[in-house]
Amino acid sequence: MTAPIALTCARIVLGPLFMFFYLYFPMLNINMEELAYLLIAIALISELSDLFDGYLARRNNQVTELGKLLDPMADTIFRLSVFFTLTQGPVDLPLLLVIVLFYREMIITTLRTVCALRGVALAARLSGKVKAVIQAIVVFFILIMLIPYSQGAISKELLQAASFYSLLAATAYTIFTGIEYIAANRKYIKKAIRP
Repeated sequence: MTAPIALTCARIVLGPLFMFFYLYFPMLNINMEELAYLLIAIALISELSDLFDGYLARRNNQVTELGKLLDPMADTIFRLSVFFTLTQGPVDLPLLLVIVLFYREMIITTLRTVCALRGVALAARLSGKVKAVIQAIVVFFILIMLIPYSQGAISKELLQAASFYSLLAATAYTIFTGIEYIAANRKYIKKAIRP
C-alpha cells in the first residue's frame, strides 16, 4: 500500500470517529466546547489528508487508478458521515437534505465506477471541486458555530437556522453539479452503459 492510498483510507476511518465523538461525548466527560474543537480538528485532519494524498501521489509518481477512485469516495464518505451525524443533537440538520446529498453522490459514483469498468474515464469537473470546497466550508461553519452555542452566546434556534440555510445552499449547488456532470459526460456515459 502506498502512502497516498494509506492517507485516503485513513480519511474513511475519520467519519465513524467523528460520529462517535459527537454522539457519545457526554459519556466521555467532554463538554460541548471541547467537543467543538475536537470535531474541528478531525475535519481539519480530513481536509489536510485530502490535500497531501494527491500531492504525494503526484510527487512520488504513485498516481493509480485505485487512488483516482478511492480519493473522491473517501471525501464523500467523510462529509456524508459528518452531515448524517449532524442530523442528531443540537445542530439537528434536516435528514431530507442530507439524503439528497447522499443520492447525488451515489448516482455520480456509480456512473463513474461503471464507466471506469468499461474503460471509459469520466473527467472531473471544476464544479465538482467547487462543490467539495463549499461542503467543507459548511462543515467548518457549523462546527465553529458550536463554540458560541456551547458558551451560551447564541441560541439553539440560531444554531439550527444557520446550519440549515448553509446546508440548503450547499445542497442546491450539489444538485446543480450532478446535473452538470451528467450533461457534460452524457456521450461517454451512453457509450459505457450501452449493452
